[in-house]
Amino acid sequence: MAEIGKGVTAGKLGINIQKKFSRAQEKVMQKLGKADETRDMAFEELVANFNKQMTEGTKLQKDLKAYLVAVKTMHEASRRLQDCLADMYEPDWFGKEEIDSMAEETDVLWTDYHDKVTDDSVISMDTYLTQFNDIKARIAKRERKMTDFDSARHHFASVQKGKKKDEAKIAKFHRCRKQTALLEMAAPSWCQGLISAHQVAQTNLSRNQAEEELGRAQKVFEELNVELQDELPALWDSRVGLYVHTFQSMAGYQEMFHKEMGKLSQNLNDIMTKLEEQKEANEMEGANHSESADSPVSPPKEVVTNGSDGELPPGFIYKVKAVHDYAATDGDELELAAGDVVLVMAFDAPDEQDDGWLVGVKESHWLEHKDLSIKGVFPENFTQKV
Repeated sequence: MAEIGKGVTAGKLGINIQKKFSRAQEKVMQKLGKADETRDMAFEELVANFNKQMTEGTKLQKDLKAYLVAVKTMHEASRRLQDCLADMYEPDWFGKEEIDSMAEETDVLWTDYHDKVTDDSVISMDTYLTQFNDIKARIAKRERKMTDFDSARHHFASVQKGKKKDEAKIAKFHRCRKQTALLEMAAPSWCQGLISAHQVAQTNLSRNQAEEELGRAQKVFEELNVELQDELPALWDSRVGLYVHTFQSMAGYQEMFHKEMGKLSQNLNDIMTKLEEQKEANEMEGANHSESADSPVSPPKEVVTNGSDGELPPGFIYKVKAVHDYAATDGDELELAAGDVVLVMAFDAPDEQDDGWLVGVKESHWLEHKDLSIKGVFPENFTQKV
């Protein structure tokens, strides 16, 4: 309860207590069926829609924030994973600089995605929900003012009914005055006229006060009612635009995020593939050097048997098949036609190998001539392993 002396006078406090008592009394009378209640089914439907809209909006806000927490958690997990890869990736491995750069780009993508969802969807949702508290308070106020209006209406009806009873009593008194000698003795005729006039005046005063109170209560209620009748339908319709904006923005941000993340993932996959090929080439080169050291007098010939292929050239690693034609543009390049099978070999000097290029001899030429004089380099992406 408010303390007297802090913005609340004793008079106002008494009026508020009286209002609460009158409202409680009116509600009891309505529940007992002893007083009728103002009902507006159309407005009650608007309130039901308002409550549904507020519940749905609150749930969406909660789920959006939970989604952001999940995004942040995934960001942290991705960062730790990228940092782990960068830390254990040795400097001489293929694509070391790209791996370090990729970790930074991934972190930027996650941060940008989190910020966009926060600034657009979540903040818009927060702004949308702020209006519900004010309208909810005004709906509750309308309910109270409707109760005041019903109470004033019933009070006025009661005064009207009392007036009729008083008028009937006065009329009856005048009819009986001449027949009642005792009354004549007790009060002169002029005095009895004053008594009658006083009763009528008192009745009229109560009636006027009740009518004024009814008018004030009706005006306050109808002003609130009209305002809410206009605002609630507009608020109900606004939910469509909010949902469209929220999920359309989310979809757009997700599309951009996953598109850019997909590029980084493909780059990472390509680097891992190259690293694996580099490892295999180094292992093969190491094996060839080991054989050379064991037999310094007679140069080794690596013999690999694969069905009817027979003897394969020294330094052979694996076979590839051309999937596209390739026209040589330099003397050390190998001309390819789609379908050609090439025997890939290790470079004589690994430092001479350019990224994305292999060296080898066509299988058909080797089987026929056993000659490596026409071996050459060719782009790896024009072939596939067989």
